[in-house]
Amino acid sequence: MRVAGNIKVCVEKIVPVTETIKRFEFRPVDGKPLPAFTGGSHITTFVANGNEVIERHYSLVSNPVDRSQYAISIRRDEQSKGGSIFWHDNVNEGDHLEVSFPKNHFPLSYEAKHHVFYAAGIGITPFLTMMADLKAEGKSFELHYAAKSKELCAYYDYINENYPGVCTFYFSQEEGSSRMTSASMAEHRIGSHVYFCGPVSMVNEYREAAEGYGYPIPAIHFELFAAAEEGPRNPFVVELASSKKEIQVPEGATLLETLLKEGIDAPYSCKIGGCGSCELEVVDGEVDHRDSFYRDEERKDLNSILTCCSRAKEGKLVLNI
Repeated sequence: MRVAGNIKVCVEKIVPVTETIKRFEFRPVDGKPLPAFTGGSHITTFVANGNEVIERHYSLVSNPVDRSQYAISIRRDEQSKGGSIFWHDNVNEGDHLEVSFPKNHFPLSYEAKHHVFYAAGIGITPFLTMMADLKAEGKSFELHYAAKSKELCAYYDYINENYPGVCTFYFSQEEGSSRMTSASMAEHRIGSHVYFCGPVSMVNEYREAAEGYGYPIPAIHFELFAAAEEGPRNPFVVELASSKKEIQVPEGATLLETLLKEGIDAPYSCKIGGCGSCELEVVDGEVDHRDSFYRDEERKDLNSILTCCSRAKEGKLVLNI
């Protein structure tokens, strides 16, 4: 039985999904069953690149009931900081790496009478396991999925084969195809929960629209794959209230990166401002909130910061740590 620590795995198979997306399948090196997971879960991967370890988070796309393997899908992003490019260009079948136990910051709500998924591009990945769970339990759901074309639509054939009649596709580069819009949320039956995954702009648009249509906050769910770009990363100072130690957060670095570099055991998970795991209490100072976790009205009286993305508005922050 696995109880703690990372899991050593071997890359058993790499499968092209589209011209820009690859599926990586892992088997545990020790042959023991992998930890179980639920729909929407992700793992953290740790890949050695010389003296550097590239740490990234990816949604699991393998069947939740199959504990013999894990699989993830990665889109090559030329604008990335090296993670997806390294995976596409340097990771090969037979390579060994480490992965974390599965975590789930994007779980299904079992209070929903109907589940409605909105995916754009690689945002389809968490919904693959969610739909597998719901189908196995006989629950009601539907998928709306936007991509540039059928050829660039990840898992198009798989989705049509396994979930016929519940999926609507939107191809922006194909003549005659309609565009996916948030307006369709006005038509879902009472008791529906909506789930969004895709670019930051798409997720924010759909969240705001769902609230505008009257969806209760607990019925709106989302996951991000990248942090929003919200202005320059100016340097600032943080003081640790427990020790009075002052730390300089340099230009371009996040508060979380700086705390970890200083050897401070700061909590974190997603590193993109979407899950709230890195929240720390702010004793003094004004926060420049750059996360997607808090709602605007929550930020007015908030005395917390998500260290992975937010910063000081100016000067100094005092943290309760």
